Amino acid sequence: MTSAPEAKSSQTRDLDALIVGAGFSGLYQLLCLRDRLGLSVQVLETAGGVGGTWYWNRYPGARCDSESHAYCYSFDEDLMREWQWSERYPQQPEIMRYLNHVVDRFDLKRDIRFNTRVASAHYDEAANRWHVRTEAGEEFSATFLITAVGCLSTANVPKIPGLESFAGDWYHTGQWPHDGVDFSGKRVGIVGTGSTGIQAIPVIAETAAHLTVFQRTANYSVPARNVPLTAEFRRWVRENTAEIRRTTRATPNGHPFLISERLARETPAGERQALYEAAWEKGGLQFRATFQDLLVDKEANDTAAAFIRGKIREIVKDPATAAKLADIDHPYAAKRPPIDTGYFESYNRGNVSLVDVRAAPIERITPEGIRTREGDYPLDIIVFATGFDAMNGPLLRMDIRGRNGVPLAEAWEAGPRNYLGLQVAGFPNLFTVTGPGSPSVLCNMPVAIEQHVEWITDCIAHLRARGLKRIEPKPEAVDRWVDQVNEAANATLLPLATHSWYLGANVPGKPRVFMPYAGGMVQYRAICADVAARGYEGFVLS
Repeated sequence: MTSAPEAKSSQTRDLDALIVGAGFSGLYQLLCLRDRLGLSVQVLETAGGVGGTWYWNRYPGARCDSESHAYCYSFDEDLMREWQWSERYPQQPEIMRYLNHVVDRFDLKRDIRFNTRVASAHYDEAANRWHVRTEAGEEFSATFLITAVGCLSTANVPKIPGLESFAGDWYHTGQWPHDGVDFSGKRVGIVGTGSTGIQAIPVIAETAAHLTVFQRTANYSVPARNVPLTAEFRRWVRENTAEIRRTTRATPNGHPFLISERLARETPAGERQALYEAAWEKGGLQFRATFQDLLVDKEANDTAAAFIRGKIREIVKDPATAAKLADIDHPYAAKRPPIDTGYFESYNRGNVSLVDVRAAPIERITPEGIRTREGDYPLDIIVFATGFDAMNGPLLRMDIRGRNGVPLAEAWEAGPRNYLGLQVAGFPNLFTVTGPGSPSVLCNMPVAIEQHVEWITDCIAHLRARGLKRIEPKPEAVDRWVDQVNEAANATLLPLATHSWYLGANVPGKPRVFMPYAGGMVQYRAICADVAARGYEGFVLS
């Protein structure tokens, strides 16, 4: 049985490929399919401009935690040389300027339709076409559907009773007003101390009359040591673009630095402490690269965890506050490891206080503020830094239906299942960029994105060169890949953070499945290349 083809409007636009999303992924996928393969391509984007995650995440302090000279496209060395970053870790506005520069340089905007949200995407097996309808009623038909919707694009606003009654203003960091928010003289409450909260808290504290931080889960953080880039460093980047690209492609996380071969467990305590001190002073995610065994050996990890807890107690002057901040219940970097600018120092300000909502849970939001088990906190503004329905959330928000009209939400009812993080059984010619089952969020994203996009492009070119019309994974290949994703995760300490969004644990009712591939970008790239070299082993091509 096949699903009945949808009635085709006379206004339906026929395409070779349709891409959903105009962030890093969608822009590069458009460039590859349109300019390299010569296909007819359209990008549909909900926002009013390019940028994806960066279009929406304009909260105070929004900044990349990958180093700027590697948080960019590397497919074009001239592009790498001509763009000059200003800081070690770029802020949101600079990333937006970069992406708009790329759009203008490659004339991408003419094939992007903004302010256009996809309502449904249904596969018609008889015609081998994806029929896509927007919320405004526009219709498109395409052979290939590529979702480039990002991993962190569906805001997770917690369902706290009474939110609708709050007399003040409330915001989610992932849906920030483009004209900003004035905190001057306001009593502000922020819920959440993940990467976003850790970036926003120091900046909000500078102007708020008082900032109350509602900490659900204490978190590690390492100073970013962000600095303006020197002329000498910029020159080095221009002269070493090929080397930077080689390094990012040779490291498990796609960053421009190598992980040390030293083992924390085998390093004498005094030497180990000195290495941690040096890494702390250097700052950034390189702290995680101090020893090779930090994410695979709990005893090794305990040494890093203890070091950071010690730093928290050194920095935060109030012992009770320091104790709450250092009461961390997971291994270092088992959740996304934040880097910060003045986060722990913020708690030394007279206008910042910390509430431990694990000890005293939030009961409801009142018209006046937030009520916990221990009392009321009057507020004028509430900020939710509560993250996203990550990885599969953006996909499930659309009504995607495959063969026989089966919804993707039904196929993934027990958690996401796919092959290589790229395709889903029963959904021919649907490709997902940096979705569940791929390294994605465990990697410097542009590196993962380029690999995904280039693999998808080569795959479509392979099909067209051989007169083939469709590709989808075999169910047994999906089973094997899900097992490999679980095995890769279980070989690390990552699953020990049982409340991590890597597992979907931040969204009530979401299946607890470890979603990203934790075997590293180098291994993943090799697996994907081998599958292609074997004639797309594990896929059905017809």
